[in-house]
Amino acid sequence: MSKNVKEFTAANFDAEVLQSDTPVLIDFWAEWCGPCRAIAPVVDEVADDYSETVKVGKLNVDTDNQVASQFGVRSIPTLLIFNNGAVVNQIVGAVPKTKITDLLDTVV
Repeated sequence: MSKNVKEFTAANFDAEVLQSDTPVLIDFWAEWCGPCRAIAPVVDEVADDYSETVKVGKLNVDTDNQVASQFGVRSIPTLLIFNNGAVVNQIVGAVPKTKITDLLDTVV
């Protein structure tokens, strides 16, 4: 995992995501999820590419399922983009990097 990818949990979600001064990309994932493992290197690349402008992190739905259900995450991987404490975009499934970066470019 990239050093630019943070671990989000129920305990730090409010401070790290909802109160963030910069846009946030969250990868909702689980260890047993094949597509989650497939998209992990893409999320790492995005975290490295956007390290100056976007906070990127992962939230394990098995350990923090209350956060996932709060935001309507029903399938994984789901990527949510937050800006000013609100969800502004959502991507479900393992997608190409360009799909993620195109949406991030709308908020940075």
